[in-house]
Formats: sequence, structure tokens, C-alpha cells
Amino acid sequence: MTVLPDDGFSLAAEFAEATQATWRDLAAGVLRKAGKDVTSTEAERALATVLEDGLTVLPLYTAETAAGPSTGGATSTEATTGTGTTTSTATAARPTDAATGFPGFAPFTRGRRPEGTAADGWEVRQRHDRPDPVRTNEAILSDLENGVAALWLSLGDSGIPVDGLATALKGVYLDLAPVVLDAGPRTEEAAGAFLRLAEERGTATPLGNLGADPLGHAARTGAHDAVEALTASAVSLARRCHTSHPGLRALTVDALLYHEAGGSAAQELGCSLATGTALLRSLTDAGLDVEAALGQLEFRYAATADQFLTIAKFRAARLLWARVAEVCGAPAAGGQRQHAVTSPVMMARRDPWVNMLRTTVASLAAGVGGADAVTVLPFDHALGLPDAFARRIARNTSTILVEESHVGRVADPAGGSWYVERLTEDLADAAWAWFQEIERAGGQAAALRSGLVAERTAATWRERRRKLATRREPVTGVSEFPLLTEDPVVRDPAPAAPGGGLPKVRRDEPFEALRARSDAHLAATGARPRIFLAALGPAAAHTARAGFAANLFQAGGIEPVHDPVSVDATTAADAFAASGADLACICSSDALYAELAAPVAVALKAAGARQIYLAGRPGDQRESWEEAGVDAFVSLGSDAVALLTAALDRIGVA
Repeated sequence: MTVLPDDGFSLAAEFAEATQATWRDLAAGVLRKAGKDVTSTEAERALATVLEDGLTVLPLYTAETAAGPSTGGATSTEATTGTGTTTSTATAARPTDAATGFPGFAPFTRGRRPEGTAADGWEVRQRHDRPDPVRTNEAILSDLENGVAALWLSLGDSGIPVDGLATALKGVYLDLAPVVLDAGPRTEEAAGAFLRLAEERGTATPLGNLGADPLGHAARTGAHDAVEALTASAVSLARRCHTSHPGLRALTVDALLYHEAGGSAAQELGCSLATGTALLRSLTDAGLDVEAALGQLEFRYAATADQFLTIAKFRAARLLWARVAEVCGAPAAGGQRQHAVTSPVMMARRDPWVNMLRTTVASLAAGVGGADAVTVLPFDHALGLPDAFARRIARNTSTILVEESHVGRVADPAGGSWYVERLTEDLADAAWAWFQEIERAGGQAAALRSGLVAERTAATWRERRRKLATRREPVTGVSEFPLLTEDPVVRDPAPAAPGGGLPKVRRDEPFEALRARSDAHLAATGARPRIFLAALGPAAAHTARAGFAANLFQAGGIEPVHDPVSVDATTAADAFAASGADLACICSSDALYAELAAPVAVALKAAGARQIYLAGRPGDQRESWEEAGVDAFVSLGSDAVALLTAALDRIGVA
């Protein structure tokens, strides 16, 4: 091994010093070659990405940009603790080295516990909602024998019957495997059944969470009048857990439902803060001290395939909750216990195997972000009740990350990254501003009742739907690279989720509706709707746009027919007639369009094409091509949902 002398020698000594100014000059040069007239000072912003909540992600981060002014814009407000004391709540501290601190210490950005998850990884928590208690018990035991550490049980009308809880938990050691209940309005009944079961089995210290979530129930169902009674029941359970069951928490702050309603990351965090604060007030009003009240709460958040935003979200959630605990007078007790659930919104029904990739990235991000417990939803979650294979893959996803990749052995592995620290702070500021707005509106209960939360999450989802429709946010297997010949995956139907409140959205919804129309047409006629790809010239000229058009139309369930490989004005009509299609799309290079697009369009229209598309932007030739018979143009950024809907309508597909 060669040892370098300790004389300041550097392997980079012969290279010019790299500076941010140099990078900007080079980036501006590349952008100008791409036709964008930008200066060096404008290059960074030209390459920036704008996220929801007004957050901006830069292409390059330095120590200066990480410590620069935030985009959140949060200001101070007032929060009232349960003791009646009113205290000024300042904006969340910037996560610099000093503010971020150490794992296990306020403000807990770097983790709730000093050791993080280094000892045994995060808690692998599997969800069960099959109404048959016997089959559920079989699945539970299989999970616990193969890597699952905790159970999340949906009880009542949306899952396992409450009177079947003992059967479902047969053979489960309640002092070894934490059990988290999710029973909605039947929480008190389910909690009583669980505690009786523990007593009957002689379990001195059952572990888990009784799952009381009065404001979450109101958000899901619109049953706002039940909040007061459910809160009183939740407080009673919390007092019981505090005095008699130290291994149990009583309440869950479920922010997952705001994500499922289409809310942004900041909206999810802000609603969780408002809900947690409301519960703290109720608990302290009932006589619990602040430390005890904080210890009765667990927070549930969505983990998405947006890896860095998810990491930042879990870090920001701890930072923000630590601020609430500080204002309430218990900064050392402000470590937020977090349960991450891979996003139901991102789960697709078509080509569901891709969901395995999504949940892998999401669970990795949740673990890196410091979540205490992670639930990986099975890849067939959107289709109904999971089968044994899907549950196995779900639990093994976390097992591989913890046991083989050792992700949990490093405390806050993303900490210190200029990008992650900046994103954590900006997201915290945006969430804090939303939390303040909810507080000014009277708190979470009032914001739900008035429709404020519903309006904001709906507005966020409308904007995101636009990105999905234009495929600016692609969904692999659905809006991009769909597989029309896939065999459908069929599962037993899952119990109906409670409704009447905030909606549950999915990214695949508009494209799923189009595919369903195509499926119905296939069932009725024996063939899918078809589009003929009229490719002009050699493969080098038309392949890119033909591939683009084929991908686009398949997203709507329209089968592309690309045979023969190339046509011209003399062969297009016969090829179209042989394709069995009603639609046609001309595909080639701009140079060949100038020569061949118009005569080919005339030939296709004469052959009976009911709608003719041209792949590409028309430029100054739009009028001449439309006169020749081109009805519409398809290109990057087009509203794919509107275009595909119109195409199916045009050929009479119901």
C-alpha cells in the first residue's frame, strides 16, 4: 500500500478549484444549448423543482444554501395548554448543527431515542383486516413466526369482529408482540375486549396501542357530533393505561387519512400537530400531567416513494412536535413515537407487481427518516385482501432492509446532508404555518367541521390530478409503460372503509376508469379499441414518436397496431383498413412530416379513420395539417386523460 506523505499533497492539486460559480456557468451553457436563454445567475433557479406547499428543490446544495432563508414563512402564534396557560409558540427552530442536536435529545430531529433503531431495527408492524377471525389468526401466526414484530388490527365493521378478537389473537403473547387496535367508533368496546383478554391470559404488561382517535373518526366519517363523547372515552382509556398498563398507549394521531384525502406533506404534518395539541388539552384538562399525556400518543404518517420528501417529513414531524412539547413545558418528553405506513394513494391496481418497488422505496425512506414502526402494505392492497405471498413480500421488505442492508444501524443517516436538512426545515416551516392557521380557526375539530381541511386537501389534490393527467407525475404500469395483455390479479374483497367524511383518493383513478372502459369493450366485442400507428420513413425517423404514441394510447386501454413498420401516402389506406382500428396516429420526424404528413392524413381520412392524431407539436403547420384531416396533436405535457377520454368517446366505447 502506498502511503502519501503528510505534506499537504492533494490528488486534486492539478485541477482547477471547483466553485459554485463555475458550476453555474457550466450549467447555463448547457441550458443555452437546449434553447433556454438564461444567465449564470439564473441557471440554478431554471433547474429547480417546485414541490407542493411552495417548496423549492434546488439542483445543487452547499452549506450556504442549507443555512439560507426558508421558503416556509411561518410566524408566531399562540397555543393554549391544558392547564390554561397561554404561551407564544415561535417558528420551529432551523435544523442547523446546534438545533438538530443529538439522537434522543430535544428537538429529536435526529431520532426519538439515543440509540435510534440500532439495536433491533424498526418495529415491523403488519396490518390485518380479514373479517374471518380464524383465517386472520392463521395469517397472524405466520407473520409472527416469520419476522413481524407487531400487529395492527382493524376491528368492527371495517375488519375483524370485536367479539372475534380472542380468536384472532389465539397463541399470541401479548407481552411480546405489541397489538395496535383500529376500531373507530367501537374503540372503547375493542379496548375493553383486549384488556379482558390480557387479564384472562395473565398478561401483566400487554404491549401496544388501543388506537383511540376521536378527531380521526370525525374526519373519516363526518360524524362531528360524536367527537365529544369519543374524546371523553379516549381520555378515560388514557388514564387507565397510565395508571395500570405502562406498556400501552391509548391514542393514535392518525395523519394518514389526510394523505389519503389528497393532502400534501405539510398538510399532513399540520393536521397531526393540531390533532395532537387538541388531545393534549383534553388529557391535561382531565388531570394528566403533560409528560404523561405526551406518553399516551403515537403518530401515524404516510411514507411515499418520494424518498427524500418522506425522510424530511419524519424528521420535521419530530422537530415540530418537540416544539409543541417545549411550549407545554415538557421539552424532554417531546420525542414523537412514529408509525409509518406505505402510502395507499400510490398503490396501483393495474400491474400491481410494481407496487413492490414503490413500497420498498417508501419503507427505506421511513426507516432512514427515523420511524419507530413501519407497516409495508402488501402489493395487492388496492385489489382487496392480501394473499399469503403478498403478506410475505411485505414483511420481508422490512426484514431485508433491517437484517441484510442494516439501514437501522445508523442513527439519522441522512442527517448533515445539506439537501435533507434544508428540505426538513422548509417542510417544517410550511407545516407550522398550516398548523397555526388551523389553530386560528378554532382547532382541528372546528377546522374539520367548517370544511377548511377538506377544502385545502381538495385543492392540493386538484393540482396533483393535473400533473397526473399530463403525466408530469408518471405512474409506472398505469400512465407509463402499461401492459394491456397482463392477467388480472383477483383478490377477495376487503371490508368497506368508513365513509361520509374526507375522501380517499388514488393516483391511478383517472387511468383506471379508462382501462375499465376498455375492459368492458373487450368483454362485449372480443377486441380492445385500436389505434393504427402510421409510421413514416425509416425506423430511425419514427421509432421515438411511435413508441411515445403507443405508450400514451395504451394508458387508456387503446391497443396500438404498428403493422407494417412504415407506410406512405400510397399504402396508408390499405394498412389502416387491415388494422381493424377506428383511430390513427401519424408518427415520424419533423422533416418527414413536412413532406408526408398531409398526404398520409388525407389517405387515412378517406379510408375511414374517425380521428387522426399526429405525434408532435404542430408549430406553424397546424392549419395545413388540420385541413388535410389531422384532428389532434399529442406531445409531452398533453392532458392524456382528456385526450384518451375523448378518443374512447369518439369511437363509442361506453
